[in-house]
Amino acid sequence: MLAALKADAATDALLGGRIWDQAPEDADLPHLVIGRCDSRPVAADGCGVEQTLTLTGVSRFAGTEEAKAVAAAVRACLHEGRLEADGVRTVSLRVTASEVFRAGDGRRTWAVMRLRAVTEETGEN
Repeated sequence: MLAALKADAATDALLGGRIWDQAPEDADLPHLVIGRCDSRPVAADGCGVEQTLTLTGVSRFAGTEEAKAVAAAVRACLHEGRLEADGVRTVSLRVTASEVFRAGDGRRTWAVMRLRAVTEETGEN
């Protein structure tokens, strides 16, 4: 997922490669963090795994426009995407929800996206 987002022209134009599973302490804005991931097996022939992921975009733009653009770029890149790496491929990948809101301090805007992915092993490593 990191590689797909970093290779996407729209997300790169907005984020300049600032996509992490943990942001550095002094991370420039805007950026995107791949956060929480819940996994559970899927009762199916392919022994798949259902994963629910949370991605969070952080912006310091004066309004919500930049955060909304990040959410739209992530959706365009990943929704219904077909990803494959390290012997695992997506069977289904969907952005199930997104919300954009100002932080309580009014200095940042958050774009929180929730994704559902079903993956299966390819038999290759």
